[in-house]
Amino acid sequence: MKIDKLSIIIPAYNEGGTIHLILNKIKAVELIDDIQKEIIIVDDCSRDNTEQAVAEYQATNPDLNIRYFKHAKNKGKGAALHTGIAQATGAYTIIQDADLEYDPTEYNDLLKPICNGFADVVYGSRFMGSNPHRILFFWHTIGNRWLTFLSNMLSNLNLTDMETCYKLFDTKLLQSLKLREKRFGFEPEVTIKVARIPRIRIYEVGISYYGRTYEDGKKIGWKDGFRAIYCILKYGLFSSK
Repeated sequence: MKIDKLSIIIPAYNEGGTIHLILNKIKAVELIDDIQKEIIIVDDCSRDNTEQAVAEYQATNPDLNIRYFKHAKNKGKGAALHTGIAQATGAYTIIQDADLEYDPTEYNDLLKPICNGFADVVYGSRFMGSNPHRILFFWHTIGNRWLTFLSNMLSNLNLTDMETCYKLFDTKLLQSLKLREKRFGFEPEVTIKVARIPRIRIYEVGISYYGRTYEDGKKIGWKDGFRAIYCILKYGLFSSK
């Protein structure tokens, strides 16, 4: 399958100190089959210098296709993704956090099942394969695995990492979904709704993971875990929309 352009959605909140680093990594990646890159940054009303950092990067890298949007008030990661999804013009869309936990050099690993005609959606799993993973929080890992297990029960999938950031979608398919979750509930909602699409082909590939500590700026916490449980039950049991 020939893909002309990949839309890369970056939700950003107070990432002024690192966003230029992730943009450098994205710029350096040469995508397979000469696929072009569209970078969509959605600033979720950051209180730091994120907007200035992006503007300076755009000024010094005019050859990079960066589109910048900013929310007038903080709405959450899911809401930032909704904005980015609506603006995507590439044939396929991937989600990229603004921090340095995920490595853009692995985009091609996720694209291969698409380009080879096998997949419509590809998830990057932190829990499979031999790529490097930073060793961090035991209970955080257990929580992720348990949420994935619960999601699998209600979606009839066998994913190993439902909560992963790296999700690659057919853009039109993604834009056809009625997504409602404005914060970290996006992950279980989009997974369950995608799983319900008839004849959908979902693949999973191993990726590396360079996790941040909370001192480094990691934002997800235990309250988000409870919200994820609520969303799995809501969309898995009680909602078909």
